[in-house]
Amino acid sequence: MTDTQEFWDRLANVRAGLMEVDGRLIPMSPNCAPEDGCIWFLTARGTDAAKAAQSGKEIRFAICDTDAGLHGVVNGTLQLSEDREKLAEVWNFVAASWFEGGKDDPDLVLVRMTPKTSELWLSPKSGMVFLYETLKANLTDTQPDMGRHVTVTF
Repeated sequence: MTDTQEFWDRLANVRAGLMEVDGRLIPMSPNCAPEDGCIWFLTARGTDAAKAAQSGKEIRFAICDTDAGLHGVVNGTLQLSEDREKLAEVWNFVAASWFEGGKDDPDLVLVRMTPKTSELWLSPKSGMVFLYETLKANLTDTQPDMGRHVTVTF
């Protein structure tokens, strides 16, 4: 599996990250779509994320998810999307709790991030592996194997 494929595979299990827009960090829930090479977000009109997408800004999306074994930052460009099929595909119960009108809520905006580069740490996906590596390192005076550091260009 390539580093890019591994990124998409692990991102599918990430539920939250921080989108940096103009130096401000905004919690966002990513929806990955490796088939179109994009990360999708649902947000409301007028939010910093929606404004950044409207103007096509370059942003960073930070990920720190121990369960997915994915830590790092993805750099890319935001754009608004009117793709109703994609909106239906990424719609979920979390979004439903924010938008009373459902997928047709007039305040709902679909945002597409097109990744360009990323710096990632791919670590074991299990807390038990982390614990084992830490214990082993302490008992043997060695460094724990905590995965790989990679740079991915999309």
